[in-house]
Amino acid sequence: MNRKLLAAAVGAGMLATALTACGGGGDDKASGDKAGGGAKDSCSVPIVHKDATVVSVWAWYPNMKKVATNFNNGHTDVQVCLTNAGQGADEYNKFQTTITAGKGAPDVIMLESDQVPGFALQHALTDLSKYGADEVKGKFSEGAWKDVSSGDAVYGIPVDGGPMAMMYRTDIFKKYGLTIPKTWDEYRAQAEKLKAAGGPLMGDVPANVPAPMVSLMQQNGAQPWEYDAAKPTELKIDLNSPEAKKVLDYWSGMVADGLAGKQDQFTTDYIAGVVKGQYATYISAAWAPGYLTGAGAGGGEDAGKWAVAPLPQWDAANPVSVNWGGSVFSVTEQAGDKKAAAIVAKDLYADQASLDDGWKNQIIFPLNQDVITSDAFVNNKSTFFNGQTANKDVYIPALKAYTGSTYSPFANNFYAEFTKQIAAMNKGEKSGSQAADDLQSAMETYAKQQGFSLQ
Repeated sequence: MNRKLLAAAVGAGMLATALTACGGGGDDKASGDKAGGGAKDSCSVPIVHKDATVVSVWAWYPNMKKVATNFNNGHTDVQVCLTNAGQGADEYNKFQTTITAGKGAPDVIMLESDQVPGFALQHALTDLSKYGADEVKGKFSEGAWKDVSSGDAVYGIPVDGGPMAMMYRTDIFKKYGLTIPKTWDEYRAQAEKLKAAGGPLMGDVPANVPAPMVSLMQQNGAQPWEYDAAKPTELKIDLNSPEAKKVLDYWSGMVADGLAGKQDQFTTDYIAGVVKGQYATYISAAWAPGYLTGAGAGGGEDAGKWAVAPLPQWDAANPVSVNWGGSVFSVTEQAGDKKAAAIVAKDLYADQASLDDGWKNQIIFPLNQDVITSDAFVNNKSTFFNGQTANKDVYIPALKAYTGSTYSPFANNFYAEFTKQIAAMNKGEKSGSQAADDLQSAMETYAKQQGFSLQ
């Protein structure tokens, strides 16, 4: 496989969104410091123990300064030098630049789970199975661990996840006499009832966030990607299986029949619609309450009007739980002291104070069993969900049942192409089945260009 070509291709999808990333992930001063990716005098948190090994970290969660400070106060042998290098594409562009340059990367980097395979493929991430990953494996569910693994290799330590569920507006359900759907057929039936009564849309099918559609395809039994880092030239792509087509045809039909919208999500217009009750449901993940609260929902016109139920199923007799989102801490191959960096990856955001701050302030849905099994978390009465014990009722069972995913080794290109296909579906230019066939063809072509042997 042409690894230089692959590295360029993996980075191109990110660089196209933020050309300013050409500045790289660290300047000359930073890359020359033993902390790597950030000079000690530029750390955003104090180095408490001056003689300890310093490990540089890029991370973006709102409470990361508090988390890093907790770590530094609790460790005498290793200290964290924290930098916020941006979130999403901003950070990934900078990291890609350091990979190309061969310098400037942090020792530890926060990544979204679906970004891990692409960077691992470039030999930019360290296999943590060699640095004690098994010591913390028992703190996570089977599915959470699979998300950071490829074969026997482990390329990150889980932080948080996104077991999916159906959030819904209790006021809309009550006004129109809707019942909570247990299957997607029932979901459509409630949508038809809602439309016939002149009510709002049942939900939304955004083109700009294709990841949840992938999860729903997996829920129906599709296996879009099969890949093992131990066999880096081999890849199986199955994006147009009957199971995948059924899902895309379902949602394209919902849009075509005026039962679901086609508004881009994570926008002010979408949030305004959510607050004003333009949608009866929001199919999303366990982190959604935090996102919606931060965006202005759940505290104004729609305060006290939300509840959550298990995700509707394609086959009620064979329920499947799926996940959308989540983050990990990975050790980069540029780390000066991989053993120390692995300690940070395993222990950062793992102490009780940090974990409690994360979930109580709706910043994360933690995956660490120390929290997941705690009485405070299990029986928490959610303010956003008007006192519902959402963790116990919905999210923890979904997390326990989730068996893990295999992500695309070129997520950015895949999501960009899938976005085009969903947009075409929403415009009525093609059916869901045709979109699946076109997506399969495009990904096969791209994979072959990168030197993969398709199975």
